[in-house]
Amino acid sequence: MRILVVTAVAAERDAITAAAPALEVIVGGVGPAAAAAAAAVALSAAPYDLVVSAGIAGGFAPLEPGDIAVAASIVFADLGAMTDVGFVPVSELGFGSERYEVPPRLAVELTDRVGGHLGTILTVATVTGSAEAAQALLDRHPDAVAEAMEGAGVAAAAAAVGIPCAEIRAISNLVGPRDRAAWRIPEALTALGRAAASINEAGLTA
Repeated sequence: MRILVVTAVAAERDAITAAAPALEVIVGGVGPAAAAAAAAVALSAAPYDLVVSAGIAGGFAPLEPGDIAVAASIVFADLGAMTDVGFVPVSELGFGSERYEVPPRLAVELTDRVGGHLGTILTVATVTGSAEAAQALLDRHPDAVAEAMEGAGVAAAAAAVGIPCAEIRAISNLVGPRDRAAWRIPEALTALGRAAASINEAGLTA
């Protein structure tokens, strides 16, 4: 199986390639638009069986720094409209879908391999920075395990060419108030590398 891994930044790529040098990894840039563009270019240039959005992320309790989140669904959580009754997702507006489902067998197998937590991974264009905003996301997505900025972009590119997409995230901090002193980026990068090594094992089912 030929797997393409898309990260946001070079530090994530380096952590993955150090632990799993056989994986093909590109740096797509930060945010859903950059990730979608980079993934689309790579997927149009070579045949792949699976594309994986991977990196570090904020986690929702009970996940803690160093844990691994695995997507059952990848949801563009702030794609929609703010109204006088709250946030309305793009699907309810009638303009497509904000949700990409990971093939269930693949999601479960990845979770088992990495010892991860399976749930929805949210994609946002603006990182959550308050307890109130974090709770609003959980109210809309009770099974959310992590928040990042690229997964839905990678998933959109994969869907356009009919390739399965997955997402794994190593938790560096909790979603909510931005407390840089509490971030555990080195630990998260180490955990990301371990997870990537598991992905690269033979027999993964896309």
